[in-house]
Amino acid sequence: MAKVLTRGILYLFLIIVAATCLIPFYSMIITSTHTNSDIARKLLLLPGDQFVDNYNRLKDTVNIWRGFGNTLFITVISTLINVYFAALAGYGFSKYDFKYRGVLFLVVLGTMMIPGQLGIIGFFKLVNSLNMLNTYWPLILPSIHNAFGIFLMRQFADSSVPTEIIESGRMDGYGELQIFNRIVLPIMAPALATLGIFAFIGKWNDFLTPMIVLFDNNLQTLPVMIASLKSQFTSDFGAQYVGIVISVVPVLVFFSFMSKRIIDGVAAGAVKG
Repeated sequence: MAKVLTRGILYLFLIIVAATCLIPFYSMIITSTHTNSDIARKLLLLPGDQFVDNYNRLKDTVNIWRGFGNTLFITVISTLINVYFAALAGYGFSKYDFKYRGVLFLVVLGTMMIPGQLGIIGFFKLVNSLNMLNTYWPLILPSIHNAFGIFLMRQFADSSVPTEIIESGRMDGYGELQIFNRIVLPIMAPALATLGIFAFIGKWNDFLTPMIVLFDNNLQTLPVMIASLKSQFTSDFGAQYVGIVISVVPVLVFFSFMSKRIIDGVAAGAVKG
């Protein structure tokens, strides 16, 4: 009886936690179906009938699907670059013994303590000197370095990538990059999926950098376009919430897909252990 009661309390707690996490998404979707006046004055619990009107105003004000495509392109390329080079650097710090390795790794970790906003002026000047303003290069190239990703990948490589496998690859005549690409990367799949989620969400929601380096409206990303619906004197809340709904869906889909890879990898590791 005590075991059943404990399990019931645990399930109830999990249901409450899940509901707490889902309430903001429910509220966002419900709000996108109401008029601006209702959004400003009422507590909205039930869906309305204004979603199509709000979407039409959004589409007439900004080229929302162009922004969606721009953001998707930047985010996918940046995430792939971010994950690959973080894994490569983390693997190098973990499995290669070279001079000043510990010091260099501490320097990498030290960069995590510096807020990115502090360097935004220098970043703008650098991008301007390289004639990269109003292009996607300033949004994609910085993804090559990621201190948190390097730290995560080194920790995972230390615990889950056996040195014996690397030595076996060398004995079979594989080059160092071949060993990394064919042997190490598949083993690091759970960590890659974890970092991929963080990198994807971070780049998808990036607002400051696109706003600073992109001037052409046709090149702008989704967060900047949605923010442009709010002017100094008026805000189209309905259109904004529709834009937010559109921007959230890819993140949820990507998270669902990658979280399955994390679970599968952890389960496989548990079976092997």
